Amino acid sequence: MADQAHGNSERTAGLLLMGAAALALLIANSPFADAYHALLGTYVGPLTIHYWIADALMAIFFLLVGLEVKREWYDGQLATSEARKLPIIAAAFGMAVPALVYKLATGFDPALSSGWAIPAATDIAFALGLLALIGPRVPASIKVLLVAIAIIDDIGAVAIIAVFYTAELNMAALGVSAVLVGLMAILNLFGVRRLWPYLAIFPLLWLAVFQSGIHATIAGVVAALTIPLGRGEPVSPLKKLEHLIHPVVMFGIVPIFGLASAGVTIGGLDQLLDPLPIGIAAGLFIGKQIGVFGAIWAADRVGLARKPEVLSWSHIYGAALLCGVGFTMSLFIGELAFTERFLIDEAKIGTLLGSLLSGIIGYIVLALTKPIGESERDRDEACEIFGEDADEDPTVCNDPYAPPPYSPPR
Repeated sequence: MADQAHGNSERTAGLLLMGAAALALLIANSPFADAYHALLGTYVGPLTIHYWIADALMAIFFLLVGLEVKREWYDGQLATSEARKLPIIAAAFGMAVPALVYKLATGFDPALSSGWAIPAATDIAFALGLLALIGPRVPASIKVLLVAIAIIDDIGAVAIIAVFYTAELNMAALGVSAVLVGLMAILNLFGVRRLWPYLAIFPLLWLAVFQSGIHATIAGVVAALTIPLGRGEPVSPLKKLEHLIHPVVMFGIVPIFGLASAGVTIGGLDQLLDPLPIGIAAGLFIGKQIGVFGAIWAADRVGLARKPEVLSWSHIYGAALLCGVGFTMSLFIGELAFTERFLIDEAKIGTLLGSLLSGIIGYIVLALTKPIGESERDRDEACEIFGEDADEDPTVCNDPYAPPPYSPPR
């Protein structure tokens, strides 16, 4: 029953995100479109509702990303240099090739050059939701590989946002941000394991980063890096916080962002065939599969990093296709890349088109691929993503994106 509950949770999160995107598209192309856009443009305090979602709520999303990155890097699937090789290679080429395909498809147009990073992102929640719909036919190793690639992908996306989408810097606010981060790091250094001091400083850090000129969501990632990990501990401040905010993010914040960001009025075939949406869709659908699959194939052939033996090349190809589901991160970067409304809308269209193609074809490929048998060792490796023993808690193997189960100390 627990296994089924974990699988249902994963499916529900994926379906909820898909439903939110579909609803946004439906509303934006209905008589309620003006009301929809007016609501998102309504000011609540200093920001519109849309910006509260994109800048504040998404900072919590990036906090979860940062927690996952830190846990995986130091105490999980990416804890050794050998384990990092294949996902790093796959993620690097999985970001570079889509950007190149985008540039080629848009004819290196200077007016569209800032959109190169849009197809470089992967939405792991959407991808894992599709995997959950396929069910037990998908080997756990596919989930492990996807999560590992997505973790590296997230690191790259955060770096891109910080470096390439920062216009001007407010040095005073940046200095305040550095002081607050230093204070959180000191709390960690002195062994403060209660979460409330870190969570009390986090809103102040968000405000300082917001004023600094760096996108405010970066505050989430930076704050996550200061939360004590407690390597090897079943319960630690980082794992506790990850467990607490994971359902809030996956069942609340991400669908809300999808509902607020995916609503675009589709003007017709001419708009779909414009260079910008074609470039983004081509980057996600063509660039991702070439980059990820090609990198894994080449690394395996030259002996630089081996693919998991339990996976066939059809599994790898299906996973590479699912990496082309950009959605949340691609929509997010698209809103940072352009200022003109029509370009933002075209970027959304390209993201939705490329993600839809990648998701459907990837789902079909994996659904038609026969399992080749997964050993107990492979199953244990799948569970190592949480540093847990499969025999002690086999349910975690069915939900590799969720944090490990947490029970409060008695």
